[in-house]
Amino acid sequence: MPADHGDTYYLLGNLIRFHVRPAENGGYCMVELRTAPGAGAPPNRHPGDDEVFYVLEGQFDFMIADRAFSARPGDCIKVPNGAVHSFTNAGQTPARMLVINTPGRIHESFFSEAGEKVAEGTTEFPPQDAAPDIPRLLEIGRRNGLEFLV
Repeated sequence: MPADHGDTYYLLGNLIRFHVRPAENGGYCMVELRTAPGAGAPPNRHPGDDEVFYVLEGQFDFMIADRAFSARPGDCIKVPNGAVHSFTNAGQTPARMLVINTPGRIHESFFSEAGEKVAEGTTEFPPQDAAPDIPRLLEIGRRNGLEFLV
């Protein structure tokens, strides 16, 4: 798939572009994540999906269980199934990484339902008009097997 194609959603300072959905291959979901400075994902866990992050650009600060560390381009981070984890773009410019989930249904459903769909090829973050609806996000996560620890 060309780099500027794929359904793209905006959620919590992240542009999430689907490159592969589980229905297309029967076993994984792959998204390209473009993260605004200071944004990321709050502490969460999902015992039904394995997760791997591969950093393409920028620097991310990760927390997995009780371990905190930084990741740079070329670093590959495996999250043990069900482990509490989070990440933040630690830089001053947008950062990118690939995220692969297996079997991927949890993340596909959550991103598609919770995110705001944006035009294909979008690389600029939309303006933040209002604070995120946290109760809504928690409920969508719960329904899809993703627990936020906020």
